[in-house]
Amino acid sequence: MTAQHLVLTIRLHDARYHGVGEWPPAPARLFQALVAGVGRGQKLGEEPVVGLAWLERLPPPVIAAPRVRAGHPVGLFVPNNDADTVGGDPERLRDLRVRKQVSPRLFETADPLVYAWPIEGDPAPAAAVVAAADELYQLGRGVDMAWAVGEVLDDDAWSTRLASHGGTVHRPEATGGRHALLCPAPGSLASLVERHRAALARIRVEGERQDARTLFVQPPKPRFRAVDYGAEPRWSAYELRDAGDATKLWPWPVERIVALTERLRDGAAARLREALIDQDEAIDRSLIGRRPGDERALPVEQRVRILALPSIGHTHADRAVRRFAVEVPSGCPLRAGDVAWAFSGLEPAAPELDAARFVVVESDDRTMFESYCRTARRWRSVTPVALPVAVARRRIEPSRRADEAKAGAERVEEERRASRAVAVALRHAGVRAPLVAVTVQREPFASRGTRAEPFAADTRFAKERLWHVEVELGASIQGPLILGDGRFLGLGVMAPVSEPAALFGFALGGDRAAIVDPEQLVRAARRAVMSRAQQVLGDQPLRTFFSGHDSEGGPARTEQSGHLAVQWDPIAGRLLVIAPHLLDRRSPSSEEQRELRHLAKALDGFIDLRAGRAGRFSLTRCAESELGVYATHARQWSSVRPYAATRHGRGESAASALAADVIVECERRGLPRPRVTVESLRGIAGRGLEGMVQLEFARAVEGPVVLGRTRYLGGGLFLPDRGLA
Repeated sequence: MTAQHLVLTIRLHDARYHGVGEWPPAPARLFQALVAGVGRGQKLGEEPVVGLAWLERLPPPVIAAPRVRAGHPVGLFVPNNDADTVGGDPERLRDLRVRKQVSPRLFETADPLVYAWPIEGDPAPAAAVVAAADELYQLGRGVDMAWAVGEVLDDDAWSTRLASHGGTVHRPEATGGRHALLCPAPGSLASLVERHRAALARIRVEGERQDARTLFVQPPKPRFRAVDYGAEPRWSAYELRDAGDATKLWPWPVERIVALTERLRDGAAARLREALIDQDEAIDRSLIGRRPGDERALPVEQRVRILALPSIGHTHADRAVRRFAVEVPSGCPLRAGDVAWAFSGLEPAAPELDAARFVVVESDDRTMFESYCRTARRWRSVTPVALPVAVARRRIEPSRRADEAKAGAERVEEERRASRAVAVALRHAGVRAPLVAVTVQREPFASRGTRAEPFAADTRFAKERLWHVEVELGASIQGPLILGDGRFLGLGVMAPVSEPAALFGFALGGDRAAIVDPEQLVRAARRAVMSRAQQVLGDQPLRTFFSGHDSEGGPARTEQSGHLAVQWDPIAGRLLVIAPHLLDRRSPSSEEQRELRHLAKALDGFIDLRAGRAGRFSLTRCAESELGVYATHARQWSSVRPYAATRHGRGESAASALAADVIVECERRGLPRPRVTVESLRGIAGRGLEGMVQLEFARAVEGPVVLGRTRYLGGGLFLPDRGLA
């Protein structure tokens, strides 16, 4: 049986809406309008109550709304609700009039408002809601007269209805929606009935005769829930095919990506002008990005965007452009179907490439597009980002390169200004996640990439404005991500860094001096990581990678099944989560790579740690650049947390036994034999021998270096001595 949807279609009589606040009208507002429509005096019929009580338990609806523009504001003079200032005299109410601004929304299309709830379980109660829709008479203010039609549609019929709608589509999102709308929730109907009952008795008299007082009691607020909604853009994918052989993809050089985007844009605009009479201004505003007179027109979030897709996915990809995608956002004056038709079949010439020709073919293969749409915390530019002129690098005349060479301080200042501009570009792109770290450079991040300067040829962007950029965010975001002033011309295309992180760091906020027992802190952090991982895995069991235990619940043999280590760096005040393959100095298995992706999701948003008697601490995610100290190369390493011996040889002194155990442990973990200096040691009942030691290797070794019996729980962490690096 296919899924079904309860669909309510609402049309306003005057094609305008005077409701204050949100757009589109919130589902809670429609729910109130349905209740008002079926109400008869102070009573609701039994059948409508059953239907509305069922409706409030459904998931939030998908909303399709007509495109609107702001109407001319009108000033209305209405009495202010403050009769006490005129002694309660009704004859003087005219003295209380205040001006109220009303700004209607005018519908630009004939499309209706449509609300579609997915039906869960028995669809029979939907008939009562369909009947209630016939009673709806207004939506918004009292002047917003409306009527509604309810129906139940299957998936295919609903998809067809939605595809034919020419307005904006708004879908509920788990997090990160552009704005919140109130939606019905269990108890909403009962709260509206209670509010109506209380409103009838909101004025009451207490006391008698001269002691009598008239009191106004505010009726209780209705019960609704806030749901994040996002306006859904419509994407279509295309391929560049050789005009002479349609079976072959046609590669366009990535450094000429601006020229390609301009040709595609202008070709589509020309076709639309021929087909759409009197739509030149809408085409210029939404596709070209200007009004007649070369003025900027629409907000950037409402403009059509062409996303040329350099080939990525493996180290040998040549970065040539063979595919592109087109986004038609909600609110765009052009219909998505018209835009798709305009691009499909284009044959722009490329005279600068030996008169080669290609044809644009719409494609169902979105593999490359989806490569740019993955979720990630780290992003790297494939095409350089065009930053504002104010932060451009100082240009040096080639003939005076030696005389005008930049000092190191000037280069650092240029990169600092560029990094600040990247933060602004992220905000303009609608990225809400906090920025953790920025790297800017002219060289590409990929071995087959292209430097920033060649992209400036024959464009309006000076090469000094172009930078390759890597950003690290405090939380994962979903692509595509395009940054900078050239984001509508093929520049600033960012690719997600897919390899999962293996070392995570969190700076501890709060009173670190109060940490008496670091082991208690580390155990609390380990429990928190396991709990968050279980939330990500859902019903799946927590595997050895996270727990350190086998399927039977006993300790796993770490020689065969490594698991996460949680460490505490008392010098930097950081909690560290380290993947087992780093501890064992090997490559991760395919299973560990999968678990690392689960771990990354689990640690997103990890900002609070409750560690029992050790206290409660805020956590701030460390940038990967801040964690480089643990993975650097050095010859000398000193322990910052006690090394716990794995075994104690008989007939030896405590110091020699500890040193011998360290050497064996290093060899077991793939490290060369070091010279060991024991700086302090102690024996602890029930735990064995522990001490602070220093390691010196004949050659530099790469970190992290974590050794000993307690290396999974905060012990045996070593930091490099830079003097012997």
